[in-house]
Amino acid sequence: MTSRIETGREILRSTIGDAYYQRRRDSTNSFNEPLRRLTDEYCFGEVWGDPALPPKIRSMLVVALLACLGRNNELKTHLGGAINNGCNVEELRGVLLQVAIYCGIPAGVESTRIAEEVLRERGLLDSGASGTP
Repeated sequence: MTSRIETGREILRSTIGDAYYQRRRDSTNSFNEPLRRLTDEYCFGEVWGDPALPPKIRSMLVVALLACLGRNNELKTHLGGAINNGCNVEELRGVLLQVAIYCGIPAGVESTRIAEEVLRERGLLDSGASGTP
């Protein structure tokens, strides 16, 4: 039987990707290890490991929450995770429009700017003008 911490690490790795996961492991030290263990076991092992919601839906929720809170470094990571978990450009745009309406235009503008950066890095954003101002 897989432990909750092992399950969490598997979910985390599949969400954030192998390269990010390896950088995270390589940068673990005596100071940050307790927090990382906590997130591995409870955030990803317990909550993300609960089958009530699929990873794609969890990713959309996390993107919305991080955008609302202005946690932009984590937002960038979880936007990539959302793509890894099957979210497409239109779904992410929809989430961020929801953020703009319910949490304010500044939160929507900043989170959209961050999403554009992630989408460009992934080759998922066209660079042409849409013809609208």
